Amino acid sequence: MNARTIRRFVILMVALIAVTMIGSHFYKSMFQRPPGDFEVQMGDNRLSEGKYKEALEQFDAALRASPDHRGALMGRSIVFIQTERYPEAVAELTYLINFLKGSLESDDRTGWATLAGAYANRGIVHDLKGRHQKALGDYILALNTDAEAVDEPGVIHKILYADPNPSSVRKRAQYIYEQLQKPESERLMRVPEIDAKQRMRKP
Repeated sequence: MNARTIRRFVILMVALIAVTMIGSHFYKSMFQRPPGDFEVQMGDNRLSEGKYKEALEQFDAALRASPDHRGALMGRSIVFIQTERYPEAVAELTYLINFLKGSLESDDRTGWATLAGAYANRGIVHDLKGRHQKALGDYILALNTDAEAVDEPGVIHKILYADPNPSSVRKRAQYIYEQLQKPESERLMRVPEIDAKQRMRKP
């Protein structure tokens, strides 16, 4: 073999290895994922596009594939919040909270973040409906479960959304607590332009 032939052979082998690795990764990501994960990803995509009906269909499909799939339960609850189906949102989040509390392992970081997010999102619903004492209780539970998961977003979020002072569970909890210490006639529980910045959590 001359040098040109060897070089062509090496390039071909490198390309073949790269294609094989990419193909293997694609196969695993598409066909060897835990049941329900693919549907949850599709549901998250529809959720980000504001296509709530399609998102709910995907989350329901995930639950058929894997009952009690926590990503699907959280996704359904966010659909319910976004479409103002608040009783259903509270019921879904309460179910998810109870399921996670009964099944989480101590080293399941994603699971604990999901539990904190469920508390925070249920707090947001209570907040929206004027149940501020319940909202405060859920915000405190969220922070005690995994403060990092529900606390103020990082610098990337601030840049992307041009918001140097974003809302957070901690800030809202502190605000509600301070207002509840005042006589009822002096409380200001809703500030629409600030409240609109509250972000739902989906680890």
